[in-house]
Amino acid sequence: MSTVFDFSADTLSGAPADLAQYRGKVLLIVNTASKCGFTPQYQGLEAVYQQFKDQGAVVLGFPCNQFGAQEPGSADEIGAFCEKNYGVSFPMFAKVDVNGSGAHPLYQHLKKESPGLLGTEGIKWNFTKFLIRKDGTVYKRYAPTTKPEELADDIARLLAE
Repeated sequence: MSTVFDFSADTLSGAPADLAQYRGKVLLIVNTASKCGFTPQYQGLEAVYQQFKDQGAVVLGFPCNQFGAQEPGSADEIGAFCEKNYGVSFPMFAKVDVNGSGAHPLYQHLKKESPGLLGTEGIKWNFTKFLIRKDGTVYKRYAPTTKPEELADDIARLLAE
């Protein structure tokens, strides 16, 4: 069985990153966008990251332009926007597709392991969240409307495992 740690992705700066570097950590993986009604969740994601990073949790942001073209910017523009407007310090990755035949392999895996309202076929919208156990398996999928702060109890529970 594969886990999240079997995948790699390019960082926002374009460097390849092996997700195995996060083995033993609780991960919150989120597809993000800069021009979405849920964009203010960046603030909550950063707060959750700051709250739990020293205990072994990491937020990973994956910009996506598949929903209403709400992430049109370049990698540099995305990075500057996130840092300037929300103080984002958690790892951000290069823009990916999360649905369709060109979906990033990580997202193909996440959808298969934790189907949502659209089944294994799709992510409903920006800011869909996946909480990952320390062993790289998917714990739970959360809707875009779920605020990051609402995941604090689940993150704490997984950190204690």
